[in-house]
Amino acid sequence: MSPIKIPRWVRELKLKRPEFVRQESWRYVRLKPNWRKPKGKDSKMRLQVKGWPPLVKVGYRTPRKYRGLHPSGYREVLVYRPEDLQGLDPNIHAIRIAGSVGMKKRIMIVEEAKKLGLKILNPPMITKTAEEEVEIVEPELEERGEEAQEIKEEGGADAA
Repeated sequence: MSPIKIPRWVRELKLKRPEFVRQESWRYVRLKPNWRKPKGKDSKMRLQVKGWPPLVKVGYRTPRKYRGLHPSGYREVLVYRPEDLQGLDPNIHAIRIAGSVGMKKRIMIVEEAKKLGLKILNPPMITKTAEEEVEIVEPELEERGEEAQEIKEEGGADAA
């Protein structure tokens, strides 16, 4: 089984869907374009007068089968740690590594995803192999730990 193939007509529907904007957000700086339903008594937008932006309606909705899919046809899953990859199906799911994840854990996630055959939507820009990156990073972390320990010991001696 492969990812769901999104038909061309569904992609065209998404492209034809208008950009729904808040009434008169183009007129006032204080109003963001985030959608709000027009409720005014004489609102031209609520009355759907020609020349005014369209209202949000159920007819614009994507078919349920294709809703929430990445354009590649996979279901997108946000991953924070390697354990999050357990139970994911490589035929259905694609992973996106969270932005708050550091490089060391990111490399671990990439290695685990490769083992499981999962597609990574935002792979890290690694020029070397993952093992070389970890070999570079780990000694730096150990040095930092030793420096922190020395500072603690010096701080403890000053307090006595």
